[in-house]
Amino acid sequence: MKQLLYWEIPTPDTAAVRHWLHQDWQPPTLDNRGEAIATPDGLRIPLGDGELSVFVWSLQRTTYLKVFRWAEHPLVGERQLVKQLKRDAIRQFPPHYPQLPEIDLSQQSIFEALLPHYPETVKHFQAIPNGEYDLNRVYWWEKRWREGVLNPETPKKVVQFNTEASNSGTPDYDLIYLGGALGVIHAAVMARRGYRVLLMERLPFGRMNREWNISRDEFQSLINLGLFTPEEFEQVIACEYIDGFNKFFDANNPPGTQAKVLHTPKVLNISVDAEQLLRICGDKLRAAGGVIWDETEFVSAEIGSAMAQVQATHLPSGDSKEVRGRLLVDAMGSASPIAWQLNGGRTFNSVCPTVGAAISGGFDPQVWDHQFGDVLNSHGDISRGRQLIWELFPGRDGEVTIYLFHYHEIHPENPGSLLEMYEDFFQILPEYRRCDVDKLQWRKATFGYIPGHFSQGSRDRKVAWDRLVAIGDAASLQSPLIFTGFGSLVRNMERLTQLLDTALTHDLLDAVNLDRIRAYQSNVAVTWLFSKGMMVPTGKSIAPEKINAMLNVFFGLLADEPLEVAETFIKDRTSWGLFNRLALKAAVQHPEILLWIWQLAGPWDLLRWTGSYLNFTKEALVGWSLSWIPRFSRWAQPWAEKRYPSLWLWLQAMSYSLTEGLGRRFSPQ
Repeated sequence: MKQLLYWEIPTPDTAAVRHWLHQDWQPPTLDNRGEAIATPDGLRIPLGDGELSVFVWSLQRTTYLKVFRWAEHPLVGERQLVKQLKRDAIRQFPPHYPQLPEIDLSQQSIFEALLPHYPETVKHFQAIPNGEYDLNRVYWWEKRWREGVLNPETPKKVVQFNTEASNSGTPDYDLIYLGGALGVIHAAVMARRGYRVLLMERLPFGRMNREWNISRDEFQSLINLGLFTPEEFEQVIACEYIDGFNKFFDANNPPGTQAKVLHTPKVLNISVDAEQLLRICGDKLRAAGGVIWDETEFVSAEIGSAMAQVQATHLPSGDSKEVRGRLLVDAMGSASPIAWQLNGGRTFNSVCPTVGAAISGGFDPQVWDHQFGDVLNSHGDISRGRQLIWELFPGRDGEVTIYLFHYHEIHPENPGSLLEMYEDFFQILPEYRRCDVDKLQWRKATFGYIPGHFSQGSRDRKVAWDRLVAIGDAASLQSPLIFTGFGSLVRNMERLTQLLDTALTHDLLDAVNLDRIRAYQSNVAVTWLFSKGMMVPTGKSIAPEKINAMLNVFFGLLADEPLEVAETFIKDRTSWGLFNRLALKAAVQHPEILLWIWQLAGPWDLLRWTGSYLNFTKEALVGWSLSWIPRFSRWAQPWAEKRYPSLWLWLQAMSYSLTEGLGRRFSPQ
């Protein structure tokens, strides 16, 4: 017996595939072929002195097909038959990318509107607290995301420049933060430094559709900045587990591409009570004189030479609001219209559509041990053009938060769908962790688009205009492989804070100076090729096991290394030497991975990545040759900051770039 074909047929309707095999598919005419025999799951095709067995099965809301030869030697005509079966299956069941349904909520609820399209999603959101509000938000976010992807070259212009306007009077605030999830953390830090801060948030403040995980050494950044005390940090810890697992499905992988479990005990091992953390930050912001406008949506901004004027709408009342500030900080994430206007067609290259839920009960005790986290896991191969990946993090009092996501290359015909992912989530969750979905006790829905950018250099993405700077997912400078927006912001909090403080102190609020306030790291920017290798190009079909095989190869290499190597990589601290050692080791031990990446990325993206790698190499050499600059900047501060503030900001930014940007620690003191 030998397997001749393994293929995914991208449809959840496995019965339709069986019907096609039984009734419609015509095997090629061969002299030695007998009459095909229908079986419950496919066909038996006599061929010479053996036969071929064709069968299908369903997993992850898609259909898989295999063909086995039942003979000890190759059969005449088997290659022709298998080739035609694959070609005909691709023609009969091509990739399908559902469009977002147009709905009218003036005549019906979101549940009624989406029920014909996403029945399982509607059913379970009705059982989630605030489910109607959150499902409206899922639909709103996907609609806004799709609009940005479909019209990247002509984004909605929400920021206007008028040097003759907005100059009279005094600004109401020094800083106006747009977006209150990651934004409130940074806003609280700056308010405690004496700045007049306004935070504008579209949602009721303190509500968010994410949970956050981090490690102790990463959170230390917020303690060092004085935003949290060690005691307050302990209060926001929902759970601290002792080990995290990383394992990808490998049952269908080629020989040699299976891997053992990668243990990461100090990576994302602390579940943060996100809403409590936001409340504490909000309280500290207000205590420092800051103001929060929640349920207020940013509409537009007009930027003048002396200040920026913001127009907003208070959503409950519909009233218009107007406010002026010295500097706008865009923290609106992937939904930010400012981010799309800043970068147009190069706003985002990739995205992780992520859905899930915080679940307070309903799993049998033996299903999961809350001392452990499931950091990354796949339980099947490619499903409808996506390699689905799970995360499971234990929370407070036996709660678990479970996410489902995939790496996705943005395409106008296939922007990436949250609603499709939720329909998958509710239907295949029992495949991942044994449960009765109807008996689970939902606490809240968790979802969002986590964007990535394929950087070729430190300046190929705009993060600033005059009197405007982007942070977090709106800047999209976090790792395109690890995609930890919260972790990336916290890790770079000291860097962003020190640079922004200098810019505000010396009124260096033009685009050139503000563009230096960025969390770019060349050591993580270079990883985008690996994330590209986990994306199925739109309109193409690839071997269903290929992405799992690549993931197992790379994570298997990390599993063979000391624990600190994996921790260094995942926490964005990879050095040039470590990166090259791991890449060469992967290429030597598994040369086939180079062909796989070539097939998935193509020659143009490989050429682009070569530029990213050369830039990383250049930055590493510069970091080595100019390693004296961080020490010089500390020595030069007393005179440089006073006499040449723009030079001082450049020295600070360069010091961070030569250290933090290459995975090394830097202390400004």
